[in-house]
Amino acid sequence: MTDERERPGLLGRLIGRRAPGRWRDSGSRPPEQRQTRALGKFVAALTHCESPVIVDLGPVVGANVSFFGERLRCKILVEDLYADLDRATRELRVASFRDGIAGRWPLADGTVDGVLCWDFFDYLDLGSAQALARRLVALVRPGGAILAFFANERVPGEYFTRYQVVDERTVALRKYPSTCARQLVVANRDIERLFAGLRVAESILMLSRSREVLFRKPLASPPAAP
Repeated sequence: MTDERERPGLLGRLIGRRAPGRWRDSGSRPPEQRQTRALGKFVAALTHCESPVIVDLGPVVGANVSFFGERLRCKILVEDLYADLDRATRELRVASFRDGIAGRWPLADGTVDGVLCWDFFDYLDLGSAQALARRLVALVRPGGAILAFFANERVPGEYFTRYQVVDERTVALRKYPSTCARQLVVANRDIERLFAGLRVAESILMLSRSREVLFRKPLASPPAAP
């Protein structure tokens, strides 16, 4: 696993539940733009798939739906886990959120081509992170990919970040309020353990101090000759 530094400067069907306007920025301040190295590799990993299925763990973002739909002619299933976790935290039922992860998504194992996690794992306790990672590993078909961002150091503040794809090398970030703080800072070796069953195809430490990780599910081995 190698670290690379960020270089400065640089339709499918939609099923989702929108967090009711929480991520909208009422001010005039433009969103922060940040370079990404792994997003383009995630897209490239799915270009060989015919009508791939992508699960997005973030809020519904129209620009993202358009971007992936145009590039991949995919079906996007949006499941806003940020809103669900925020609600569970406010209602003091995070344990039930964790216990319900195994039963999320009425999809058979091995039927999803790609998963966009964004930075959601940063907000989970270790038990919830392990439960979610197991569920996602099971959902992804052989040859599929998972993209996740991990904080490389503890970041203070109670807010979520909405990621909007600008192009394959750039995302726009807007912070919006939440009741959740980042909890988890995962070491490199523990990231691999968290997603046991997948291989790390790319691990890139950006100047933003965020680690971008692209996981791939190995293709099934052909049966041994008799």
